[in-house]
Amino acid sequence: MSRPTLPEASADAGAGADLLRIVRINEEIKSVVGIAFRINIMALNAIFLAKRAGTTALGFGVLSNELRVFSQDLRTGMEALTGLVHACVAEVSRVLQDIRHTGLLRRAVADVERPGPAAVLARREAENAAHSAHLAELRKALQRALEDAFRLVELGSVLAKSAKIEAAYGQSFAGELSQVSGEFAGVVEEIRESLESLRRSAFFNPPREAGRAF
Repeated sequence: MSRPTLPEASADAGAGADLLRIVRINEEIKSVVGIAFRINIMALNAIFLAKRAGTTALGFGVLSNELRVFSQDLRTGMEALTGLVHACVAEVSRVLQDIRHTGLLRRAVADVERPGPAAVLARREAENAAHSAHLAELRKALQRALEDAFRLVELGSVLAKSAKIEAAYGQSFAGELSQVSGEFAGVVEEIRESLESLRRSAFFNPPREAGRAF
């Protein structure tokens, strides 16, 4: 029984590694969703605190509400990323099947040297190219969604800094408000670090290898 050629084995290993990277990406996204949920709870508590502080914390209350909206928008963005990740899993699985099935067909064609199997191989290779092209598009869509999330986190960072400024006007509540605003800044920074981890992933920055389709 003939064995896979070196390029086939390399491509198979590459697609398998991509699946592992996607699983890690999905775990990182879940982490961001969890942090977004924390921000939502924190924002609700901050809004109640601002109400207790009265007119001196009106600005802080407005910013706390904006941070609550930010957390909801972030969760929506992460849901979009999750959908793209699931689509990538399906497409990488197809690419893995392509590599294995095409390898078998190629060796069969080499053994029998007849036109029938050769035509099947040609169709299979055309399907492979289509799947690889689709996966490349999904990569780009995932990258765009990640950049959108970064822009949203920049907004969250600005809101957290503004809340810290407003906290200083809280008079007798200034200490409590400052502590809350500091917590906001900390969790937004956690999100930034998680997104940076995603950005560094090899799935978002695949090696430029000649002939590699995924």
